[in-house]
Amino acid sequence: MLTIGQLASYAGVTVRTVRHYHAKGLLPEPERDRSGYRRYGAAAVVELVRIRTLADAGVPLSRVRELLAADDEEFVAAVEDIDRRLRAEIRERQVHRERIAKLAAGDSLALPPEVVAYVDRMRELGFRERLVEIERDSWTLIAAQMPEQVGPWMAMKQAQLEDESLRRLYLDVGELVDCGPDDPRLPVLADRVAAFIEAAADGAEGVEEEHPVSDDLVALLDAAFVECFPGAVRMLELLEERGWTGWTNIRRSTPAPVAPALPADC
Repeated sequence: MLTIGQLASYAGVTVRTVRHYHAKGLLPEPERDRSGYRRYGAAAVVELVRIRTLADAGVPLSRVRELLAADDEEFVAAVEDIDRRLRAEIRERQVHRERIAKLAAGDSLALPPEVVAYVDRMRELGFRERLVEIERDSWTLIAAQMPEQVGPWMAMKQAQLEDESLRRLYLDVGELVDCGPDDPRLPVLADRVAAFIEAAADGAEGVEEEHPVSDDLVALLDAAFVECFPGAVRMLELLEERGWTGWTNIRRSTPAPVAPALPADC
């Protein structure tokens, strides 16, 4: 008769594993002898080896008892079912591995290639990292809700980046991204932003937006702008004084209709 340690050694497992199988009800636990020890016979070794073999093959412990009691036909059917489940798990884990690998890629984790190229270009042009992060996070929200529109919008944004006067405005916005509401530079910046919006609105007059951004997404992007830019509320007030309201979907504060500007700057 064998002690639990000897049983474990014969079957190639640990004593802790044997006790775990006892707790799961897979391996019967013998009564103690007069000395207070549990003793195992050859049948227990055979059963333990069978359990270990199934477990090592990837069979869930919840199904080991079923397979141990199955006849040949039932065993084959059960093994085929387990194999299908394992293959599905492998495919799922491969997807997880691919996603984990993207974590090292930084911006490309949740962004389409066009947006990654855009934020990379911002860095090349010397934009402050804080503004780059704000743009990246805003486009993450947009891409999640309107992925089919990212390509056309990014083409426009890339063109805006290459426009020297507009790029200068973006860079100056970046310099004020951490400024407070009392910063004396804000009114000057508001004048420049309003001038750009006015020019863009004149150019878009009579043109209907083909893929308008939903009100919910506009509200979310505007909230993100306010959260990430300490001077945002003051900037919105200054823009309203100049005849414009909103940020993501900027529109005239007077009743005159105008095509909305594209979302993005925060």
